[in-house]
Amino acid sequence: REPLPFDGNPQAQAALGITGRELDVLRELAEGRSNKEIGRRLGISHETVKTHLARLYERLGARGRAEAVLLARELGLIP
Repeated sequence: REPLPFDGNPQAQAALGITGRELDVLRELAEGRSNKEIGRRLGISHETVKTHLARLYERLGARGRAEAVLLARELGLIP
């Protein structure tokens, strides 16, 4: 049986209130990029990246970058 294609778990995304932009930041975070690199790639300031990360940590109940990525993967938000 073939696995289902990755869909980013829109139900969990909606339930947690994660925005599309926060998801973009989360994907970059999962690639191991720094706040400055994320900001450059997404065309936002690193201060805005920090704001998105703080909201993501709160929504996911994470205490830091690694935990946020781990929880997001467990929830199927990122591959």
